[in-house]
Amino acid sequence: MLKDEDRIFKNLYGFQDWGLKGAVARGAWDGTKKLMEHGPDWIIDQVKESGLRGRGGAGFPTGLKWSFMPKESDGRPHYLVINADESEPGTCKDREIMRHDPHLLIEGALLAAYAMRAHTAYIYIRGEFIFEREQLQRAIDQAYEAKLIGPGNIHGWDFDLYLHHGAGAYICGEETALLESLEGRKGQPRLKPPFPANVGLYGAPTTVNNVESIAVVPDILRRGAAWFAGLGRPNNTGTKLFSISGHVERPCNVEEEMGIPFRELVEKHCGGIRGGWDNLQAIIPGGSSVPCLPASVCADLPMDFDTLVKHKSGLGTAAVIVMDKSTDMIRAIARLAYFYKHESCGQCTPCREGTGWMWRVLTRMAEGRAEKREIDMLLDVSKQVEGHTICALGDAAAWPIQGLIRHFRHVIEARIDEYTARADKEGAVSSKMAEKAMEAAAQ
Repeated sequence: MLKDEDRIFKNLYGFQDWGLKGAVARGAWDGTKKLMEHGPDWIIDQVKESGLRGRGGAGFPTGLKWSFMPKESDGRPHYLVINADESEPGTCKDREIMRHDPHLLIEGALLAAYAMRAHTAYIYIRGEFIFEREQLQRAIDQAYEAKLIGPGNIHGWDFDLYLHHGAGAYICGEETALLESLEGRKGQPRLKPPFPANVGLYGAPTTVNNVESIAVVPDILRRGAAWFAGLGRPNNTGTKLFSISGHVERPCNVEEEMGIPFRELVEKHCGGIRGGWDNLQAIIPGGSSVPCLPASVCADLPMDFDTLVKHKSGLGTAAVIVMDKSTDMIRAIARLAYFYKHESCGQCTPCREGTGWMWRVLTRMAEGRAEKREIDMLLDVSKQVEGHTICALGDAAAWPIQGLIRHFRHVIEARIDEYTARADKEGAVSSKMAEKAMEAAAQ
């Protein structure tokens, strides 16, 4: 298990003071100016050396992403945009940072903005997060009042931080749709290229990062890149917030070392699987958009980006959804298919048409009202949606279905056989009753 001294989020559960005084007591805002005196390039190099990968789902190297920003201004301002639109089903980690440790995010935003020569940052927060928005705004106000941010602040880098409340659209978690929404337009993804690092918010160089990615930066710089890189596994370093929900004894958010085995994660922090380990049927390891994995591969499964990709799934946001043997796997995935159908922005034909078609077929399969040949047809359509849309929502809709067919095809086939047998039996009974009725009528 992760040692307490290596934890970054020391107030994850809100037992301590969330405000500036409590944050400073836990080590926030300690020597921030000295860190900035090393210069923007040093900060980016430290983040690169730490091995930090984006915590929003894609797992792209954070320092490398920052280095894409132009070092010299061509007259356009630079922007940092923090993605707090935590809409992935099963994910509930960023809201705890904003509720209970918001100054980690604010200090991280200052350091990240300075590294990318940005004087302005926006936090785009999920529409349903009311209390989190109020709490985060109070923390921002505290930072302004203490001259930690703002014009003429004590750190010597003018920096304004704005909080923008979204309207509750899942698609605005995609970085370019988020930028469109932030500019006041309909939240629909943009074609890339151009990429945000060149043409982003208001047509200016922009970097979009997840809340957790930004919030860990101050600790990385204070403790050193080698400390962070020494945690976890090669190319999957540091600590990670896991959101564990579903059929465990104690669902929770927990900070753990990257690469912790799944069984250790749930038994140490969640009290184990409901009904015991043998009652586990499947998990969705990284939020609803990644393929499920069967219990047979889960015992010693390291929870990191690269291992899960090898198993044809993904760590995503590390939102682990646990399903025991009481779960109807077909209905569970059909429910997710409905979610993606509902949240599609409708801009791309494969997604607009394909998500609805896949949901309707899955709904019939859940009842058994399908033919076995439709299983391969469904898989084929999912691959026509995957990779053929502007953003990754098409992939997110396709992957859960692909995981279901990959690991639980036998469940679908058995459901179809049961329905067919029942229909045949009912048909035979109806036919027999009709014959008797005709005989009676003839007499």
